[in-house]
Amino acid sequence: MEILGTTLRICVDDLEASVAFYEGLTGTPAQRYERGGVSVAAIGCFLLMSGPASELEVLRKVSATIAVKDVNEANEALTRAGARIVAGPVPTPAGRNLIALHPDGSVFEYVDRNIAA
Repeated sequence: MEILGTTLRICVDDLEASVAFYEGLTGTPAQRYERGGVSVAAIGCFLLMSGPASELEVLRKVSATIAVKDVNEANEALTRAGARIVAGPVPTPAGRNLIALHPDGSVFEYVDRNIAA
């Protein structure tokens, strides 16, 4: 599995104020979308999320988002290594993702940019 990078996941109360801060910090404009009642802004290596407490409670359990070349390869490698896939792979607006529970109890999201796959 080829890991391309990591995104830090941050749940925030005031998305607009947080977006302004992180855009200023990184010099990068936010890419925004909605998913499952949660407003999301991707800015550089930061993924800001804001929404209902019940939705954020679940999202807070995921330690980080890991970009990979291919989610199917990640699925195979994770399963071989002893991880349990708890969701996915599923298509997203930007590609595909899956959620994996590592044997140590850590939870990570793995994503790729393979939109057509």
